[in-house]
Amino acid sequence: MNKKAFLLAIFTIAIWGSSFAAIRASLQGGYSPGHLVLLRFLIASSVFIIYALWPGSRFRLPRREDVWKVMVLGLVGISIYQLGVTFGAETVSAGTSSMLVASAPIFTALIAVIVLKERLSVYGWLGMFIGFIGIFVITLGTAGPAFHISKGALFVLIAAIATSCFFVFQKPFLKRYNPIELTAYVTWAGTLPFFIFFPGLFESVQAATLEANLSTLYTGIFPGAIAYVTWAAALSLGNAGSISSTMYVEPVFAIFVAWIWLHEWPSTLSIIGGIIAVSSVIIVNLFGKRQPAAVPEEARNSV
Repeated sequence: MNKKAFLLAIFTIAIWGSSFAAIRASLQGGYSPGHLVLLRFLIASSVFIIYALWPGSRFRLPRREDVWKVMVLGLVGISIYQLGVTFGAETVSAGTSSMLVASAPIFTALIAVIVLKERLSVYGWLGMFIGFIGIFVITLGTAGPAFHISKGALFVLIAAIATSCFFVFQKPFLKRYNPIELTAYVTWAGTLPFFIFFPGLFESVQAATLEANLSTLYTGIFPGAIAYVTWAAALSLGNAGSISSTMYVEPVFAIFVAWIWLHEWPSTLSIIGGIIAVSSVIIVNLFGKRQPAAVPEEARNSV
């Protein structure tokens, strides 16, 4: 991974890490999950509309044959991911949510094996097995003394799988579009399903606290718009697996911000699970990768 890609990825991870506490603050300040995710991405979409209409931006529309693919990419990477994280945040702490999302590199590696025909060594498969144990322990830790898997944790876990698919299938588009264009397309596409929550939105904004409204504005502009652009830029400069492996430091930012802002701290069991999951990511990325198997040219260009 080159230096520029690494710095872009770390900047993105820091911003995304802060979003977990901001989402919790908005939910605690009067927003419902549906209204929160809709308003956040109306803000993010507006940022990209302003950019697209700005004189001299040279913003291009997607090719006709790419429109439906971009719609699916937005549905998976924006709609499913954000709904999973936001509804999960109702019952799961910011730090624990971030640890579950930080398991995305494990799913990314597994999807790469299936879709891109990458091969893993024995260490790679061992790392993924350890990673799934870590994820299981984290989800148990979200339920406290009841010792069962909580619904909120499952929502966040679905979000982690969705964002892993997004990482793998986003990269080919970066050969045809610049990071801002592609992020705008998927943001607009991913925002459309959120309109099912539109009834009552204005009343929700009026009833929310000032902190909740400012948190929502922050998550719309920074994690929702700017960070997705910098992540796409990092992906355009490096390998998807290597870039996504930086996500294992996301809980460090998330837990610190949640501790300062919300006075939250993950359960001991969740922290143990997070350490296990992070260890698995290190094993997969340092020891587990083999060279990809030969893939026909038409298969590589099929996206």
